Amino acid sequence: MSDPDDQVGAEIDRANQRVTETERRVTDHLTRGGPVFGHASSPDRAVTVVTPPGAPPTEIRISPAALRMGPDALAAEIVRVAGRASRDAGARLHQSLQRVVDPGTAAGLTELGFSPDRYPR
Repeated sequence: MSDPDDQVGAEIDRANQRVTETERRVTDHLTRGGPVFGHASSPDRAVTVVTPPGAPPTEIRISPAALRMGPDALAAEIVRVAGRASRDAGARLHQSLQRVVDPGTAAGLTELGFSPDRYPR
């Protein structure tokens, strides 16, 4: 192997070690703290959604009062509240992982669509 190839191989090994170490820190952190979920409710609490980051909701609660909204209005409210829960999940993921990942990795979460801001403008 030539000298530039050795340097590239060594750099790849260092990058792999950093990825492995970051993965271990994140896994340990999430194991201690438990899973990350976002939560949101409509103002009247008629609709509540719980969701993990980047996944479909795990729980949608609809009160009896919400059933009087009509199907179109109820569907729109569920989608609106689910969007808020999803943003909350992304922000909670950022908040949780910022303690164990470098700023570049945290920025990568944002690039993947997990905003650190629960209430984007």
